[in-house]
Amino acid sequence: MIDLSTQYLGLQLDNPLVPSASPLSKSLDHAKQLEDAGASALVMYSLFEEDLQREEEQMIRFGIEQDIGHHEAEHFLPTHHEVTTTLDRYLTQLDKLKSALDIPVIASLNGTSMSHWLDHGRDLEEAGADALELNIYYVAADIEETPELIESRYEAVVRELTQHVTIPIAVKLSPQFTALPNFIRRLERAGAKGVALFNRFYQPNIDLDEQRVDYHLELSNPGDSLLAMRWTALLYGRVNLSIAATGGIHSAQDTLKMIAAGANVTHLCSTLLRHGPSQLGNIKTRMREWLEEHEYESIAQLTGSISQQHAPDPASFERANYSQVLNTFRLSTAHWH
Repeated sequence: MIDLSTQYLGLQLDNPLVPSASPLSKSLDHAKQLEDAGASALVMYSLFEEDLQREEEQMIRFGIEQDIGHHEAEHFLPTHHEVTTTLDRYLTQLDKLKSALDIPVIASLNGTSMSHWLDHGRDLEEAGADALELNIYYVAADIEETPELIESRYEAVVRELTQHVTIPIAVKLSPQFTALPNFIRRLERAGAKGVALFNRFYQPNIDLDEQRVDYHLELSNPGDSLLAMRWTALLYGRVNLSIAATGGIHSAQDTLKMIAAGANVTHLCSTLLRHGPSQLGNIKTRMREWLEEHEYESIAQLTGSISQQHAPDPASFERANYSQVLNTFRLSTAHWH
């Protein structure tokens, strides 16, 4: 029997297939189906800082109105203890998932401000989360803001949070950092135990007919995985933290490529939303078949085997890849109109 076990954030997992943050974790039935299909851990849907701030502002507004003598309004406005907040619902769902599942549950925090990371990080640890994934989704739109300031903010969040919680922390990063390996090493020194590569920035579109900005979520496709694959291969063996590859992983082949590049786990989302939790079981079965066919005894033998350190052509992960890819294209005009 092929040994598919791996380690991620210090957690011993049965295999490298981990459903990432998605609506599936909002349902206990779906979460159980994922576990039954072979998920080795589960990342919960994200707890968004904006939602928490909006609720806090509403509660403050309600409280002020109650305090200024509007006696009629007092009978209709909720008190603080009567309101179930987004955080309350998230902690309740975390508790239910921990009770229903045997696999580790990783909580997901999405935001930018220091105070919310610290307060809610502690809340999630106390509720039983096995690890935290920090999704520091930040668009650097301020023209006066320097890269050094942005990177220092990330470091400070990780450093402070690791001093307030004992569970391992992974940082989900965007690819938009100038010197990504150096920055990841700095996050490691700040206390991060892992990184997830990469966060997908869902881009706004423009509706010309309606003359407005349009928002529409597009699921990933396998081609989206190549950027994470490249950076995983470049990072393997150069940092001592766990690497999760995410974005565009739809099949056993996609997963095995990421493992060969050096990922400890692969995060799955779009393929599960398209095909349902059973898709995870299909991927696991085909992974095992491929490993057996190629005479592997464990997933560990494959891990990092085609990273930059071990690839026959290490330069292919750097600039040399650029001209080589261009030279593979052959122009065909046969079907031009």
